[in-house]
Amino acid sequence: MTAPLGRPLARPLGASRTARRLGLAATALALAVAAPAAAAQAQVRHAAPAAAAPGPQPRFGDPQSAMGRVGDFYGAYIDAVWDRAGGRLAADLREEYLTPALRKRLAAWESAQHADGVLRAQDVPQGWRVGYDGSGAGHASSTVRLQWGSPAHPTYTYLAVQSDLATKKISDIRPK
Repeated sequence: MTAPLGRPLARPLGASRTARRLGLAATALALAVAAPAAAAQAQVRHAAPAAAAPGPQPRFGDPQSAMGRVGDFYGAYIDAVWDRAGGRLAADLREEYLTPALRKRLAAWESAQHADGVLRAQDVPQGWRVGYDGSGAGHASSTVRLQWGSPAHPTYTYLAVQSDLATKKISDIRPK
């Protein structure tokens, strides 16, 4: 067999196409086998750290966030009431975090209800969580979830908490 210019062909045209097709098929087969194995390895690598880290969740804070300050207040206040059954620290926290008008309303409510107005209860909760509900007209709204009872059988109460955006002080607490 000769080429158009009179030179002999190194290999026949049919053999060249066949070799290329076999090479492409071998490459495709190798990728088809390797891709699932690589994906399985990647899944194992990513799953292991998540399964190995079931500890307590970190807490964050921001002194400029009204909701963050509500969380800071409830965390410190519940600790103070739990540890000291109220006392001076609880009063200081109220002074720092609550508006004077709210402190006055809480005192009246507590006198009538014989309960803690911040918690809206006579007992101390086992835990708390704060969630953001929105903001407008110079105020931010949060929901405080208080956990009662045993960890195996918890019950919850919810409080609507309003904060003044200018001062970051809590201006209202009511059942939700």
